[in-house]
Amino acid sequence: MPDRPADERAFIGGLVGTRAAAWDVAGELPTDLLRTLGAKGLLCAQVPASYGGLGLSSRDNGELTAYVGSLCSSLRSIMTSQGIVAWTIQRFGDRTQRRTLLAELTSGKLTAVGFSEPGAGSDLAAMRTRIKADGDGFVIDGEKKWVTGTRYADFVLIIGRHGDGDGAAAAVVPVDAPGVHIEPVPHPMGCRAAGHANIRLDNVRLPATHVLGGGGQPLSMLFTTALSYGRVSIAWGCVGILRACLSAAGRHAKHRHQGGVALAEHQLVRGHLAELLIAEQASLRTCEHASRQWDSAAPDMGLMAVLAKHVSAGHAARSAATAVQLLGSTGAEDGHVVARAFRDAKLMELIEGSNEICQLILADHVLSISDRRPSDPKSDQSW
Repeated sequence: MPDRPADERAFIGGLVGTRAAAWDVAGELPTDLLRTLGAKGLLCAQVPASYGGLGLSSRDNGELTAYVGSLCSSLRSIMTSQGIVAWTIQRFGDRTQRRTLLAELTSGKLTAVGFSEPGAGSDLAAMRTRIKADGDGFVIDGEKKWVTGTRYADFVLIIGRHGDGDGAAAAVVPVDAPGVHIEPVPHPMGCRAAGHANIRLDNVRLPATHVLGGGGQPLSMLFTTALSYGRVSIAWGCVGILRACLSAAGRHAKHRHQGGVALAEHQLVRGHLAELLIAEQASLRTCEHASRQWDSAAPDMGLMAVLAKHVSAGHAARSAATAVQLLGSTGAEDGHVVARAFRDAKLMELIEGSNEICQLILADHVLSISDRRPSDPKSDQSW
């Protein structure tokens, strides 16, 4: 029986080849590449087969995401965005929306998701985007910042407040709808080819069928559900960054000579290589656990997504800096794999919940269970 995940990686690897460096320098991915991968279901591979997807588990999709992350973090970012939208549609869309929209996302259409605003990131209370009922449809007004993938998207999933109340809604907004204004982020520090853009929505009118489930979901639940998928995806992508750095550093240390011997013969260099391996393995095991919890729908799956993202992003940022240090001027060339990793990994410490936000979430969990006795059967599961 063929190894399907291996076949999928081989297919992607054949399309990407050595082109990621040029994409990074140019700041653009080939749209035909994205549509080809989308039509194969590879940009949101966890979508069930009943909706036209590949039906991969979180674990298998994680390894696929790590592989893509080792090749090109910009492409992996598109996978994360497409996956977030697909997961949100699965959770909050009605039957018709799931059938129609998921089929589009697994047949070549591209999407993005708008969370953050100029004055609101993790502070949900500060969100200003409104999705209001108007006659037999809805009207959207607001702004979204740093929406990854917008440059290539056919539609964007906009998260906003539902009407004048405290509820929330997710609306499917075609990028060419009247009132949608897109301004590309001109020189992003990381994932430079991922098509980041800011979006302004001025009296954008949509039919009611474009609001998932009719709206009215609790804001925190809608955000947490969508972000949990994104956090797991980013964590696995960081494993890919770590593997790329480990591979590049190992090759360089073996073949670059200093003082008459290979760099690998210097103890300080060997110490750095060991730390790179430790970082990759620690991140991998944390991601594997997060995916196991996801696949089993464990109560702590959201918390483990936060933990995996925090651990993996931190390791990736520190290890990418180490890889640049080991490669020296070679690793400082624009487009080089470790130069890309250095910029891309730092961005991973900021998006889908910054390091500090992740720490606050994890600390809240510690406080919530601090009164439990070690003998409590639930204690082991809670940690």
